[in-house]
Amino acid sequence: MLTSNGYELDTSTARLGELRPVPDRERTDLPALRSRFRREGYLFLPGALDPDAVRAFRRYYFSSLSGTGLTRPGTDPGDGIAGPGEPDRAALRSKLFRDVVPGSTYLDFCTQPAIRAWYEWFLGSDAFLHRRKILRHIRPGERGVGTATQAHYDLVYIREGTDQVLTSWIPLGDCPVDQGGLMYLEGSHVWARAEVAGGLRRPAASITADVRTLADDVDGRWLVCDYAAGDMVVHSAYTVHAALDNVDNHSTIRLSTDIRYQRRDHPVDQRWQQHWHDRDGL
Repeated sequence: MLTSNGYELDTSTARLGELRPVPDRERTDLPALRSRFRREGYLFLPGALDPDAVRAFRRYYFSSLSGTGLTRPGTDPGDGIAGPGEPDRAALRSKLFRDVVPGSTYLDFCTQPAIRAWYEWFLGSDAFLHRRKILRHIRPGERGVGTATQAHYDLVYIREGTDQVLTSWIPLGDCPVDQGGLMYLEGSHVWARAEVAGGLRRPAASITADVRTLADDVDGRWLVCDYAAGDMVVHSAYTVHAALDNVDNHSTIRLSTDIRYQRRDHPVDQRWQQHWHDRDGL
């Protein structure tokens, strides 16, 4: 049984499917890749990044937050094993938003050639990275507003620029389904685009935490998979997604980042040009 924000997704129902990777034959076929993206609203690119570079950043992240109680003392920071009890939230937030988020190590990771050059190739233009880049660590058992990602599409949060802004969701380490990776609502980019074109302006908030009922309402399937270090998913601003709960029984913390690229010559949402902070109101 999989859950998201505590809501069950029965694996025996027709409301679950598998996230489909881009076949090798399409990886370098730009017209085919763009056609696939328009059709499905996402591109799942296993092995797009160097797994060792991903694991190195994971180790850097948890090492940078040492002393906060986030990880278990005496364990390898790269393993990301949750510490006992609650971490020191003030110390954690200070290190995260003072050092890690605005730091050069994070920027270098997000602008590595495997990401930036890919976007310039796919967009056919100089690519612009939004400064507001988000890192999420989710310990087993954590859920709820401010922690778990509820069902939404990105345009409701970043609507003051182009609607052609693209998101990369990158698991920072292996992330099987029981660690709470992202799932995507199949075909949702079609009806989300239609509702925006029809004048519906959703508030900057999630659609719902009840992902099972949403799938029933739109007669859709949530697409899930086991992710590995080096995988990347690119999704459109209209594609509905949510996170599964981290129910890992080895106390492994799920770590991921989501970053946004667009053509540099398209309108930019200026609200997203400051470093991410959990109290920035976006």
